[in-house]
Amino acid sequence: MHSIHTKNMSDMGIFHRIDINLYPLFIAIYEQKSISKAAQILCISQSAASHALQRLRQHLQDDLFARAGSKMLPTPFAEQIYPVIKNALFAIQSISMQKQSFEPSMVQTLKIAVHDEIEPMIFPKLVQHFQALDLEIQFFSSKLDRKTIVTDLATQQIDFVIDLEQNFGEKVQFEKLVQDQFVICTQQQNMNEKIYLASPHIGVSSRRTGVLLEDIYLNRKQLSRQVFLRCQHYSTALQILLQNPESVLTIPQNLLAHLQVPDALNIFEVPVYLPNINLGMYWHKDLQENSRHQFLRSEIFKIFA
Repeated sequence: MHSIHTKNMSDMGIFHRIDINLYPLFIAIYEQKSISKAAQILCISQSAASHALQRLRQHLQDDLFARAGSKMLPTPFAEQIYPVIKNALFAIQSISMQKQSFEPSMVQTLKIAVHDEIEPMIFPKLVQHFQALDLEIQFFSSKLDRKTIVTDLATQQIDFVIDLEQNFGEKVQFEKLVQDQFVICTQQQNMNEKIYLASPHIGVSSRRTGVLLEDIYLNRKQLSRQVFLRCQHYSTALQILLQNPESVLTIPQNLLAHLQVPDALNIFEVPVYLPNINLGMYWHKDLQENSRHQFLRSEIFKIFA
């Protein structure tokens, strides 16, 4: 059975038998699930990558990856050692860069995971800001998956997450960017607490199940509402409001400002207390002192200051 041992004293002699260049290849194959794509990233031939993988397999005495269709999927041992190797390579990289002076022009990519409803609020401003700095950055917006946030940040699959404030553990840092509040959209001409709670509601969530954020707050006050439709996008909800004159949509105000609101819809303050919403940026604690990350965080904060 494979195991990973941590010793107080390192066996320096073992390093004579280790080719550290094999480990970036391991990380690249693991993340790309492809030898050819890993070879492209590392600027080597596919043949050289295949031979290097074979050497690593012999050294670690494990297949590491098994082909499944067009993908190379990790073995259980590869799953076990991936975070250890990733962190080790990151530590070596950090040490190597400590004495190097950082220049903003060194930033080549910016990868952010964000909910697709929030993306229009964030990315136009973000791209405009960094282009004004005359930086040649390639931007990546990826779909937010809260289940993998900690791993994605730790392994630098993404640089930042932009999401509602919540707790992702002690390894993830958070800083507020925008404070928002809920408002109501409806065709109804009047709104009060009684009308609000008695009306048929539209709820919006990308999750299949789970309590909606508004209902968490309402339940705390022992209030409830009838959600007759749960959909994935606020733009869809606005269209359905036009088909159902009595229906009500509760939506963050800043998000509503980025949508096309039909003239037939009225906007009201929420007649029951709902706390403000904090939208902010998450990053991994281990990157707190990283010069590249410090620069990117500073510039992103300027956008929303």
